[in-house]
Amino acid sequence: MTTAAHGEPPAGQLAGDRAFFGHPRGLMTLFTTELWERFSYYGMRAILLYYLTDTVANGGLGIGETTGLALVSIYGTSVYLLSVVGGWLADRVIGARRSVLIGGIIIAAGHVLLAIPAAASSYLGIALVALGTGLLKPNVSSMVGELYARDDERRDSAFSIFYMGINIGSFTAPFLVGAARAWGGYHAGFLVAAVGMAIALVFFVAGAKYLGRAGGVAPNPVRPEERVALIRGFLVVLAGIVVVGLVAAVVAGGFNLDTFIDTMSYLAFIAPVAYFIVMYRSPKVTDAERPRVLAYIPLFVAAMLFWMIFEQAATTLAAFAANRTELSIVGVTISPEFFQSVNPLSIIVLAPVFAWIWSKTHDRPPTATKFAIGLALAAVSFLVMSLASAAFADSLAPAWVLVVVYVIQTLGELCLSPVGLAATTLLAPRAFRNQAMAVWFLAPAAGQAITAQLIKATEGASDTAYFGGIGAVALAFALILLALSPWVTRHIRRADEMEGTVSAGA
Repeated sequence: MTTAAHGEPPAGQLAGDRAFFGHPRGLMTLFTTELWERFSYYGMRAILLYYLTDTVANGGLGIGETTGLALVSIYGTSVYLLSVVGGWLADRVIGARRSVLIGGIIIAAGHVLLAIPAAASSYLGIALVALGTGLLKPNVSSMVGELYARDDERRDSAFSIFYMGINIGSFTAPFLVGAARAWGGYHAGFLVAAVGMAIALVFFVAGAKYLGRAGGVAPNPVRPEERVALIRGFLVVLAGIVVVGLVAAVVAGGFNLDTFIDTMSYLAFIAPVAYFIVMYRSPKVTDAERPRVLAYIPLFVAAMLFWMIFEQAATTLAAFAANRTELSIVGVTISPEFFQSVNPLSIIVLAPVFAWIWSKTHDRPPTATKFAIGLALAAVSFLVMSLASAAFADSLAPAWVLVVVYVIQTLGELCLSPVGLAATTLLAPRAFRNQAMAVWFLAPAAGQAITAQLIKATEGASDTAYFGGIGAVALAFALILLALSPWVTRHIRRADEMEGTVSAGA
């Protein structure tokens, strides 16, 4: 059995356990848990924009489209921003396993509230889903990393398999939730999402015996002498949030929905910067780990821009599907939710192929190059959207346009996302293991915050200009990262030399 640095074995329970497609059975537990949690999350997300912007008479909340688009983006930002809380609690207080269980219960409660036909319960339900996802999401992924030693070449393959589970859930969700919405309205759709989260909890509890020590304890528990400093730090953070909110109120001209959107946007930009500074300067981070923190920064920026594009599936692309796409194919009418299943279906088909490629090529090309390729493909997808928007300016675009765009994004996602999850668990300082995974989820938080601001700033702009501008900027950043790839690789290898270990995929 391969061992981690300093002779530490991976946290999986059984040495040599390869019962789940050549991987530990603990991966099966996390695979099924994430599958059903993502079913609930993407099922809700598939109809959220339509629910917010539909008329009250049709069962919606009657919010304007621009505000609704920005609000859905900021909801996504909030989900991932709260992953900082989940990562910190798992690292310092309750451990990853308890964080996942508590988060799942909160998510289920949020979906139940969304199933109640009242505006107040809907907003509270959205808030609970965001909070619960912040507790659950980073810690499921970090436990996957704990099943493997640092130099185990199965790591990237494991995350690709794990990612396939995510996409089985997100593929089926729009169909079932969409069918429930067509039958019983938006709240029936949210109830289906609640059932999905309940199933996730059953799988997690039943399969906990296969996780061994993974996520069982907080790796960096709070010591009694730290409590006063932590309370002081908490108050400082709270005061900072209040200041940011006041700044947003000044910019928005008062306290309103735009104030909330701007507050969350600013926090999403500030949080990753603060986290990188804290990690790099922490006395608990060794000299050997610091080069890995530096190497991770350009990867984070690339991920942020990738998710800025990719997460618009729930906003601008959802609006394009509903308003500018021909929804009748050979006489059969499809729902706009259908397009949000194209990406996960593509993942299901292609994830095993990519897992096989990374295994056969021994994780080549290097991680940074994979990131650059992923971002470049996302950029190309928006350039295709820009061209299609111009070509069909006076008519509805055929359905194949969005299908092609989602497939291109899927190819980019498979180059960046599962590889990024693996790289995060690999490059994270030991004392920040779960918090570093939370930092990875701050990338989509910041990316969606950028989207929220872009949507407001470009109100009235053509789809051609909007998609084309974003695609061009993202492509330029992809080329910059490609040029930086050797620098990133050198820093990872330098850290390996100092520790006397080898990082897979460097």
